[in-house]
Amino acid sequence: MNVKPLGDRVVIKMVDYEEKTKGGLFITANAQDKPEIAEVIAVGPGGVVDGKEVEMQLKVGDHVIMGKYAGTTVKIDGEEIIILSQNDILAVVED
Repeated sequence: MNVKPLGDRVVIKMVDYEEKTKGGLFITANAQDKPEIAEVIAVGPGGVVDGKEVEMQLKVGDHVIMGKYAGTTVKIDGEEIIILSQNDILAVVED
């Protein structure tokens, strides 16, 4: 199923990752405190939201940091996604 966000909304999916310690051991995502990093999978068109012109600054594929309790979690086709406003995104992670 394809989800198309409206207005300034963004659809994201949490990123699973493994962290490597200085000693070379891998710590799985389940065993660590992980930051709220997600990948953008869909972006709304922007436009006028609440009487203000909103330009979308995110694009599909961006990795972002979001607030811990931001957005609405939805399960579609067995996959958990989060729909939130672009204002709830705190930063874009650049490699």
